[in-house]
Amino acid sequence: MKNNETQKPIASILKWFVGINFLIVLVLFPNVVFSESYVAGHIGVNFADRLDDVKGTGNLFGLQAQDFDLKNSLTYGAKAGHFFNDSYFGLEGEVFHTSPHIKNLGNIPGIHFRATSAMVNTILRYPGLTFQPYIGFGGGLVFAHIDDSATTQSESDVAGGWNALAGLRVFLTPTVALFTEYKYTAATVRFEDTFAANQGFEADYRAQHVLMGLSYHF
Repeated sequence: MKNNETQKPIASILKWFVGINFLIVLVLFPNVVFSESYVAGHIGVNFADRLDDVKGTGNLFGLQAQDFDLKNSLTYGAKAGHFFNDSYFGLEGEVFHTSPHIKNLGNIPGIHFRATSAMVNTILRYPGLTFQPYIGFGGGLVFAHIDDSATTQSESDVAGGWNALAGLRVFLTPTVALFTEYKYTAATVRFEDTFAANQGFEADYRAQHVLMGLSYHF
């Protein structure tokens, strides 16, 4: 899928996923009373592993390539969520962006690569007044893009992905909290025509994110 068909503004994706959260709650928990809602922003580092299990597609089907090492990258994003009246269980929608570019492959120059993830997470927390550890698991979409280079042409892909996370939230005031979070993200991306028409590759994308952010609770 080409770039102009897949790269959507982050704000629009976040709004769509928050709407999904509300729909899930209304269908599954029609009588629940929300005890807490929140919005948050975060920034951190993507300690990208690599694009591994690289396989040719189309006319290159059957070819296996070496793994593509990825550079560490800045990560930033936003999230919004709700905890229900038992205070332990919640849902959140989040969007985060990162650019873990592909490193040089021997004498072949590196390639610009970026990924925007839009996820819906199930969150389980300990509802302490000051300290709130939490864990979560979710799934959604990863919007991946590879730029023009000496060996590739610009192309985008939308892949299903998942993430797992763990964090600690510390309330500075009754409504404002500082949090730190570890997140593991995975997806399989596929670029059909990046080398030439009907000559592309697919690979497993894996990344570890260490984040810090602020959340507002209401």
